[in-house]
Amino acid sequence: MSQLSSNPALQISDLGFSHHDGVGSSFDLNIPELSVGATEQLLLTGSSGSGKSTLLQLIAGLLEPERGTITVAGQSLRALHGAELDSFRGRTIGMIFQTFNLLDGFTARENVLMALMFSSLAAKEQGSRADQLLERLGIERPHAMPDQMSVGQQQRVAVARALSTRPALVLADEPTASLDADNAQNAIELIRETCREEGAALVCTSHDVTLKSSFERVEDVLK
Repeated sequence: MSQLSSNPALQISDLGFSHHDGVGSSFDLNIPELSVGATEQLLLTGSSGSGKSTLLQLIAGLLEPERGTITVAGQSLRALHGAELDSFRGRTIGMIFQTFNLLDGFTARENVLMALMFSSLAAKEQGSRADQLLERLGIERPHAMPDQMSVGQQQRVAVARALSTRPALVLADEPTASLDADNAQNAIELIRETCREEGAALVCTSHDVTLKSSFERVEDVLK
């Protein structure tokens, strides 16, 4: 099960953040309130460039808001800094990126083991945890390099990595953007099912309106 499951996985209050790069990309995020319960699954929609990825970066503590508070699994991110924040993120927040961000030169298994370095799991148990997840997600060649795998297989490794530490919250940033319609539907169901099995809440962003039917809760908080 995920960590600290008695707390909401995510609580946002009076969040404000502005992005203006001077070359045509600008948006203002203003979120008075957003709460995601433990094990709840939320799809955040919005057009490209509306700030969806930036919101996930704020939730992950990779960016600092101009105002407001973000609390993940009962912990305010404003109270954490430097290595302490990095450690909390590694243990508590799983991330699935649009381009997967698997590490070149490392096998599928090693990519998952790298994430497990942040977990509280004993070192001698980390290998079996990685093997168990990769097998469950249908990775038959855990010692293959990412460039030897299909796009679908790479995404499954990315899902295994994100769930490996048993996080309270998984953030998925446009996880189906590089897939065709059929594979996109299969991928989102895989992500949702794995999060349910592991007891993790899920916040997923997408501008693909066809994914709305897959989620019980859909919000466009970025308009």
